[in-house]
Amino acid sequence: MAEPAYRNAGYEDILALPEHRVGEIIGGELYSHPKPAPRHARAYSALGYLVGGPFDGGRNGPGGWWIIDEPEIHLAGDILVPDMAGWCRERLPVLPDSAWFELVPDWVCETLSPATKRTDRALKMPRYAREGAAHLWLVDPDTHTLEVYSLQDDRHWRLLKILKGDDEVRQPPFEAVGFSLGNLWA
Repeated sequence: MAEPAYRNAGYEDILALPEHRVGEIIGGELYSHPKPAPRHARAYSALGYLVGGPFDGGRNGPGGWWIIDEPEIHLAGDILVPDMAGWCRERLPVLPDSAWFELVPDWVCETLSPATKRTDRALKMPRYAREGAAHLWLVDPDTHTLEVYSLQDDRHWRLLKILKGDDEVRQPPFEAVGFSLGNLWA
């Protein structure tokens, strides 16, 4: 897990980071990591296309979602930047005018990398659960896997499925349209 750069960090600490770094404030501490390597960026870009087309754009799918790459999300003092997140348009009819969101997403997707996987699992997953994100996907381009989680009533994650390789992805909340997981791997 990346060591925090500053304790009692503020938004100005994120703004002061070099352009090639992503900053998040978790539990009052600034965490910074490099932007994703091409293989990891490719995985979440492909996922954005495969999920965004039918669910955000309504192309050959039901629509009804906002699917956003690297949104900045402000929740209970934390500033989180998942690789991708989605909001049902019923809950978020209009995108905010600010550069960030203050409403917890309905779906969060983190692309695991050596620099981020411990922070994603140990720090961010519990916060998404605490705030009530209903669905979480963890994509691992190194192991070619997708872990699918659903939030339980007690605000804990339940692992629904681990997909691998070229398995068909038809998982909550996007089970209406399937695609091959293999499309994510470069």
